[in-house]
Amino acid sequence: MTDSDYMARALALAARGKGYTSPNPCVGAVVVQKGQIIGQGFHPKAGNPHAEVVAIDDAAARHPDKLAGAAIYVTLEPCHHFGKTPPCTHKILNAGIRRVVVACKDPNPVAGGGIEFLRENGLEVVSGVMEQDALTLIEDFVWNVQNTTTPFVTLKCAATLDGYIATRTGDSQWITSRASRNFGHELRHQNDAILIGSGTLRGDDPSLTARIEGKQTCDPARIILDTRLKIRENATVVVQKSTAPTIIVTGPGCDSGKVQRLQEKGVRILECRVFENLLDLNDLMIKLRKLSITSLLIEGGGRVAASALAAGVVNKICYFLAPKIMGGNDGVPVFNGAGPEKIKEVFELARVTTRQFGSDMLVTGYIEQQNRAGNGGR
Repeated sequence: MTDSDYMARALALAARGKGYTSPNPCVGAVVVQKGQIIGQGFHPKAGNPHAEVVAIDDAAARHPDKLAGAAIYVTLEPCHHFGKTPPCTHKILNAGIRRVVVACKDPNPVAGGGIEFLRENGLEVVSGVMEQDALTLIEDFVWNVQNTTTPFVTLKCAATLDGYIATRTGDSQWITSRASRNFGHELRHQNDAILIGSGTLRGDDPSLTARIEGKQTCDPARIILDTRLKIRENATVVVQKSTAPTIIVTGPGCDSGKVQRLQEKGVRILECRVFENLLDLNDLMIKLRKLSITSLLIEGGGRVAASALAAGVVNKICYFLAPKIMGGNDGVPVFNGAGPEKIKEVFELARVTTRQFGSDMLVTGYIEQQNRAGNGGR
């Protein structure tokens, strides 16, 4: 097996922690001695032991005679600082490991320096093995290290081949396959919060929880854009039991009595600026980041999706295409609002990948910084 083979295993382990480790990155590690994996692990939760510690302890418990002189493969540069846990570099050094293979360097300067420390202490360190895969896995963490003012935002869309999310009557169940919907719940689990508009809330009365059969998931915080606070006080997001909070985003001057009643039910009211009669999404992103929300999934309808793009707050798009055709021009479009006048002004996705879910196709791409636009809201 090659370095890439062992790193692929470490990345698969790291992915098992996705959704549980925020605000930490998900990390995986594999300990190898003479071509045999003798220990493995991943970071399960913020505040818990790091992946390197779990993997080394696993190897020490199962193969104590094989740990000295072994190699360790880790998806992120081992930390070299004292935080809630001791430095992983010391754990590696004290274990007698002689070779360290790293996928990507730690973008956090506070935790970095691990590679240099290990090399200074005589260990062989190889860096950059499956680097892009590792960076993609922790893209929200990387974004928040480099940008401390707004969360990493993913816009999820699901449409027919001719670009509709519902019929003219509003019927939308179900455009995509069960496999696509299941992955949608995985995205909810992986993000700190989920956002929809008041129209989607009124039409669907969703729970906005993460439900994956056979998996204990983390519900995202539920964020509702409701400029005039028209939400029903018995809406599912208000009365359901969940460990995650419900946050209703409003403009100024809403009914104070209704605000108090909702707050008594555990709902948080977040007031934001209004821009051209719509909530200012740029102002909202700053406020959400101050609430320690580092990753956000937008699942709103056509107006919210278009507003998010126009506001320039979207980093990533997950676009599900179902092999279905409305065959008319009176359905509900995936984006609802004024578009650009010229093709050169459209949003162009970079680093595009495709993936099959049942009969559906998922197109994933990124909006680069220079292609993120100006102001907008809901």
